[in-house]
Amino acid sequence: MTPGDIFLGQFPFGDVAGMKLRPVLLVSDVVGPASEVLVAYISSVLPAVMLSTDILLNPSHERDRSTNLKVISVLRLHKLATIHKSSLVRRLGELSPEALDDARSYLRSWLRL
Repeated sequence: MTPGDIFLGQFPFGDVAGMKLRPVLLVSDVVGPASEVLVAYISSVLPAVMLSTDILLNPSHERDRSTNLKVISVLRLHKLATIHKSSLVRRLGELSPEALDDARSYLRSWLRL
């Protein structure tokens, strides 16, 4: 379980109580005694307008094949959540080194790190 891994996990709804099972990107290692991880949202619903924090993942392209996603999806790096590692159901795949570098760069820029 390392940053860059893609899991099927419980992601909290933004506007109501509850969680939804969906693909998520591990952004951090496991942190603290509560065994929490920072994850980013992945959606197969493509936005009408891509944001500077969005990365398109196309599993038919060589760069994104290792994600093991079934359809073209968008990694939405502005949708972050800290969840317990037990909320991760199973590992799906991983970002390629190139896509992981892009994600880190987008996060650094957006968070001004």
